[in-house]
Amino acid sequence: MNRDQIIGGLLLIVAAIVAIIYIWALFFIPNMKVGPYAVWQWALIIPILILVLGVLGIVGWIGYTLVTTPPPEELTSIEEESEEKEEEKSEGEK
Repeated sequence: MNRDQIIGGLLLIVAAIVAIIYIWALFFIPNMKVGPYAVWQWALIIPILILVLGVLGIVGWIGYTLVTTPPPEELTSIEEESEEKEEEKSEGEK
């Protein structure tokens, strides 16, 4: 087995263990309290919070990219530059 297969196997095992713990926390210990909420409530709150923060992080990153990226040049100026270069080439050939 190579290193990638070992890492893949470990990720598979960890994912299975976390899934079992998640299902157990969500369905089989409904009355156990941790802080102000029951365990099943935490099992819903934490993934939803991670999902919402992840989506907001992506939206913020897109906004940051839009704010910091300079606008593209207008097509007319690019066309003018290419025409000037073509004229310079044709003058150089004469």
